[in-house]
Amino acid sequence: MSDTTVATLLIEGRWVAAPSSFDVVDPASLEVIGQASDATAEHARAALDAASAAFRGWAGTDPETRGTYLRAGANAIRARRDDLARLLSKENGKPLAEAAGELAGAARMLDWAAEEGRRADGRVTPANAAGPGLVLRSPVGPVLAITPWNFPASMLIRKVGLALAAGCTVVAKPAEQTPLIATALLGILQETGLPAGVLGSLTTSRPAELVDALLTDRRLRKVSFTGSTEVGLGLLRRTGSVLRRTSLEMGGHSPAIVLEDADLEAAASGVVTAKFFNAGQSCTAVNRLYVHEGIREDLLALIEKKTSALRLGRGDAEGVAVGPLIDEAGIAKVERQVADAVEQGARVLVGGNRWEPGDPALRGHFFQPTVLVDVTPGMLIAHEETFGPALAVSTFTDDEEVVELANATEYGLAAYVFGSDLRRIWRLLDRLDFGVFGVNDPAPVRPELPFGGQKNSGQEREGGSEGIDAYTETKAVALRF
Repeated sequence: MSDTTVATLLIEGRWVAAPSSFDVVDPASLEVIGQASDATAEHARAALDAASAAFRGWAGTDPETRGTYLRAGANAIRARRDDLARLLSKENGKPLAEAAGELAGAARMLDWAAEEGRRADGRVTPANAAGPGLVLRSPVGPVLAITPWNFPASMLIRKVGLALAAGCTVVAKPAEQTPLIATALLGILQETGLPAGVLGSLTTSRPAELVDALLTDRRLRKVSFTGSTEVGLGLLRRTGSVLRRTSLEMGGHSPAIVLEDADLEAAASGVVTAKFFNAGQSCTAVNRLYVHEGIREDLLALIEKKTSALRLGRGDAEGVAVGPLIDEAGIAKVERQVADAVEQGARVLVGGNRWEPGDPALRGHFFQPTVLVDVTPGMLIAHEETFGPALAVSTFTDDEEVVELANATEYGLAAYVFGSDLRRIWRLLDRLDFGVFGVNDPAPVRPELPFGGQKNSGQEREGGSEGIDAYTETKAVALRF
């Protein structure tokens, strides 16, 4: 921590600095690439003061006007995408192509939110003897948006865009590992001319201190959180005597099921993409692969070939497909799971170790893309979320067995099915306890689809027509003439 003045706090429409700052580190080189202001509880309260003061005015702004700001932000992100992608890649470690794709998705999310603001309407119920009824929807109030480091652009924009479209004011709390890209994106939105206080941002190395200060304030009417299950459940326990709307998008332990009638080339490509995208640091990443015993050897040969071809390195290097993990704790977890699986009888098909690049400039947290076969339910990797580039492979014989295996987890975010028989796939979808499905599709996250999970993967939804519901309250009006 240093005393360098860095203005990364957005409070009442102005960028301000805190008395101290913290370093932002490139996970590939471990070099310091920037600094961010280290906000305090006082800054948090000031940001909520501004959001509360601005709320009624913003809620009273017509949806078309609110959408104008969001569309302008989307266009500005597209115009600056190359520079933003380089910043995102350097701060997070992901390959440039992935960073650019994430930013393109963020722009689409703003466009979607702008349209959803115009569709967040109510209804009129049939009249009885007294008169008709109305169902109204109004913005819930000031929102705290807590966003993660693994997708620091898209997760931030999805929350902020829908909240602003609904008429809510927002205080964003980006992850401490990736405050620079968040500050750049929120700066773009603020540059569209948003009224002071409508959007705020708090960068900090002490997130619990700031969040606790806000949770005790009754003016905060909504929390939207993306992060670990442990932290998300902790937020629910810390609400105290204040009941407020809370959206949680937490961990996942996604299964992929490959049926015997699948296109094996497409299935292998899909599994490798859904596993190793963002170095496996995604709550929707495939963690567990269940392969029908009849196609096991053929599919594994394709997966081995495709995984072995993945190039590791820093995100801005040509041809790199897998970057570093975010920190030492992340790589240690993958190592622990792999070692436990091998000790219990699993076999390493590809990878299995830290990657030593041979380049002294790359001192970061790299792990080889890894495939483990003969994984059994008692192994750590079979029931713990991995959040890294290791894939656990098991076989199954029939649909009853694979449904039981896939559902045997506390998580319920995403699942994947590869096959050709749509009747059979439909029956599987009905019985699998997950909120998001990719059917022959390794990338099932789209602005127009609701995103969220079951069980300990979360509550409420983001995106789709359902996404804006999380930022509105429903009011019932009985009319008597």
